[in-house]
Amino acid sequence: MLSQALTQFALRLICGMALMLATSDYRKTSSGFYRIQMLVVMGLSVLASMFAGSGGTVEQNAILSSIWLTVDCIAIAVLAFLGSVLWMLERKAGAYRLVLLILAAAVAGLAIGAYRNSDAVSPAWFQWISDVSSGAILGGAMTGMLLGHWYLTAPEMSLDPLLRMTKFYGVAAVVRLLVSAVALWWGWPEIAGLTMVMLLLMRWCFGVLAPLVTYLMAWRILKYRNTQAATGVLFVGVIVTFLGELSGILLFFELGATF
Repeated sequence: MLSQALTQFALRLICGMALMLATSDYRKTSSGFYRIQMLVVMGLSVLASMFAGSGGTVEQNAILSSIWLTVDCIAIAVLAFLGSVLWMLERKAGAYRLVLLILAAAVAGLAIGAYRNSDAVSPAWFQWISDVSSGAILGGAMTGMLLGHWYLTAPEMSLDPLLRMTKFYGVAAVVRLLVSAVALWWGWPEIAGLTMVMLLLMRWCFGVLAPLVTYLMAWRILKYRNTQAATGVLFVGVIVTFLGELSGILLFFELGATF
């Protein structure tokens, strides 16, 4: 279970980071920032590939899906390395296309993981949507926080990229709220015992409600063009989303529901 949880978490974070980079305006953002993100994605994909083949059941071609998941993670690592090189060389258009390929590969990896878990309460397609929305909120907090830190080294950079990324983080938080509400209605009968109730509370408090609060705080602060304070709030967003999504993954492997 631990190996599957690590793979799922890494893939969700990769998907979210790639999504945020794909929706940002690379013409207004320093190439060095994108290069660092590619290196982070490469590290996450290598971690995911190490555990992608573990876990799962023998039924429904689980071994084959594990192989495909491992190949997918390795492909992401290669694309991220090439992307870091292109960003370093200021080949922005080509590097941006690699970001789109990484996003597509991460989405495909989440789909493989969703269909591999055949004992889930909710359908595989809904689990896949939930995984992508989880990735979006993880990536929104992480990428926004790292971009905020980048203003310390590039203070002349336009504030528009951070405003845009924070806005998408808010959109991701709203989508996660809606998906979690549907999942709660779907999987509520599976909740039993104090441990599961506590995990559910952690999942909702840290992974659903707290990101909305951090988004609103960061957005209001950025209205005053205070990037350092907004970065601090987004750092809190990283902590709460990590705790919330890890709780959600544990709930899924225990109960078979996305929440």
